[in-house]
Parts: sequence; structure tokens; C-alpha cells
Amino acid sequence: MSHSAETNSAEIICVGTELLLGEIVNSNAQFLAQQLAQLGIPHYYQTVVGDNPLRLQKVLAIACERSRLLLFTGGLGPTPDDLTTETLADFFEVPLIERPDILEDIAHKFASRGRAMSPSNRKQALIPKGAEILPNPWGSAPGIIWQPRSGLTLMTFPGVPSEMQAMWQQTAIPYLQSQGWGKEIIYSRTLRFWGIGESTLAEKVMSFFDLKNPTVAPYAGKGEVRLRISAKARSQAAALELIEPVAQQLREIAGVDYYGSDDDTLAVAVGRLLQTAEQTLSVAESCTGGGLGHLLTTVSGSSSYFKGESSPTTTR
Repeated sequence: MSHSAETNSAEIICVGTELLLGEIVNSNAQFLAQQLAQLGIPHYYQTVVGDNPLRLQKVLAIACERSRLLLFTGGLGPTPDDLTTETLADFFEVPLIERPDILEDIAHKFASRGRAMSPSNRKQALIPKGAEILPNPWGSAPGIIWQPRSGLTLMTFPGVPSEMQAMWQQTAIPYLQSQGWGKEIIYSRTLRFWGIGESTLAEKVMSFFDLKNPTVAPYAGKGEVRLRISAKARSQAAALELIEPVAQQLREIAGVDYYGSDDDTLAVAVGRLLQTAEQTLSVAESCTGGGLGHLLTTVSGSSSYFKGESSPTTTR
């Protein structure tokens, strides 16, 4: 492997033409990205590629040079366009071996549902020589854990999110931890701002964007701006010790434009202020269709300060 590969970094490769066509949302990439962050495994690249072996091999050639852990989702089914496993074997010039234990497991799963195994499912029992099985407790398609080269680990998962997530939790995490991955975690806090534009806020806190640990990055949302502060440490408590001094400085710089953190919403912030001031609120709505009252009442305990809404009457 090229020495340009970034130490202990992961890459997510999602296979499926349906993803490229926008027919389904790529929730698998989001899940794996969140899980990698929780394990403290950095990942710098995600790729979506269609069910095409030549294009998948091109993606592989690049990924092998820059990442040490490659996570694949999709392309493990029984149909002709499910080509992930055989494409990996072809790329590394390794034969596929039929595993009787996988065949038996597939047949058992079909029998337990009162169905006979289709001949096409037999291809799911083929894995590259030297690879280990990544068991699938729910579906017919197992994945693999494979080290085709020194310093390179591949894991494959089916595209069905429930199956992929179960395989990740039950097998992938323990395996990665046993191999020395994930000795630190990446933990993030989010500061939320209202009434200030992203560029204006960025100018005020520009010097913080050069920090290395924790890091600070801005994001614009629906009518608000967020600053994400991420730290890498041995534990969540240690990460928070790095984050909090930076968060405090950012809150002081932003002043009244800062309204809350993490999952806080404007409705939560308003409710907190009303409770602190021991005040209540009522609203009169017309063209908003009750939207403001709805936002306020989504907060648990809002009945202590929100007294209801009314529709104004119009007279001629």
C-alpha cells in the first residue's frame, strides 16, 4: 500500500444505482459516519458508486491508497446486479470460495419462514479466499471481514439498514476494538445562533477555525447558524474539558445572538426564559394557522408558561 494512506482512517463506499438516482436516502452512510465518530476513527471520504464492476474497481483503486479501513454497503444480494463481493475478489485477484456453512445458514433462514431457498441465493455463499464471515443475524446476505493486503481492512454489509446496523453492532464494533481501532472518541457540541448571518458570525470567530483539538466549524440552517465544536479524547468527559473553554469564549463573543446548545430550539430557549422570569405567554394567530402555538407546545412542560392562542377577529 502507498505510504500516502492516512493513518487509521476509514472510508465509506456505498454501492447501488438506486442511490445515484435518488430513489432512496443514503441513511447507511450517515449511520456509519456517526458510529465511526463515536469510536474515534477518523474518516475523510465517502463515495457512492452504481452497480457497475468497472466503476467500483476504480473507486477501490483510489480508496486503497488513502484509507486503511474500507466499509462497503450494498451489492450483496442474490440478483445479477449485486456484484460487490465478486468485484472485490477480482480486484485483489483472489478466487471466490463457496462456504457450506453460509449455504446452510441461508437455507435454514428460508425454511424458518416456510420458503425454499432460491438457486440465485447460492451466490451469497461465495466469499473471497482468506476472508472471514461477518454474520448477518437477520437477512440472507452475510458480509465479510478481509485483510487482502497488510494494513488494509475491508468490511462489507448489505444495503438494508436494519441488517447493516445489527451486523455493525454485534460483530464489527467488537472486531475493530480488538484490532486496536477506536482508542479515542470524537465528541461534538453544537452552539446555536439566531439573528446573525453565517458570514458575519464567521468573521467574529475566525481565529477559532485554526484550532486542531478541538476543532470549530460553522454551519447554516433554517434561519439559524450553528458552530460545531469537536474534540478527540479518551473519554467524553475528557473531550468536554477541551470543548467547554472554547464554547464559553464563543458564547461571550456572540452575546445575545447565542440562544442554545445541541438539541435546543428557539421554543426551548423562549420557554426557559419565561420560566426564569416567572412569566407566561399567549399568542394571537391568523395566517400562521396555529404554527407558533404548535412550536411552543412541542416543549415538555410548556403548559406552565404558555396559556394558549386565539384567532383575531376582523371587523369591517
